[in-house]
Amino acid sequence: MSSGQYTPGTGGQPEPGSGQSYQAEPAGGAAAPKQGQAGPAPATPAPTSPAATRPPAAEPRVTRAGVVWAAVVAALVLLILLIVFILQNQDLVLVRFLGFEGAVPLGMALFIASVTGGVLVAVAGGARILQLRANARRARTPKRR
Repeated sequence: MSSGQYTPGTGGQPEPGSGQSYQAEPAGGAAAPKQGQAGPAPATPAPTSPAATRPPAAEPRVTRAGVVWAAVVAALVLLILLIVFILQNQDLVLVRFLGFEGAVPLGMALFIASVTGGVLVAVAGGARILQLRANARRARTPKRR
């Protein structure tokens, strides 16, 4: 392309039906559209590195196997931390519950208490899920009368 000329599109001709014609480029190098018409989009510089010429990499897909693997790794890390906690808290403590009494290592007593709390939360959550499913099933089925 010569320095005093604008060459839009391919073949040096404006796109048919666009109705745009351009004057010669001013000394600054930018094309100036005729009065009342929009100018062209700014040109992007040519890629200079090999990485810029490659197509963009596809986003990594999340698969069930990948999610299960991540969950297993997270569970193993938590289990290791739990074992360390229980081993570091071996002092015997007296535990009383509903008339029962016994000496249990502190770490084990705390672990039993946390598991019991988790079971209670799971039961309450399961009951709520069953309630929501029943409501959704009633809403889907037409009423018979």
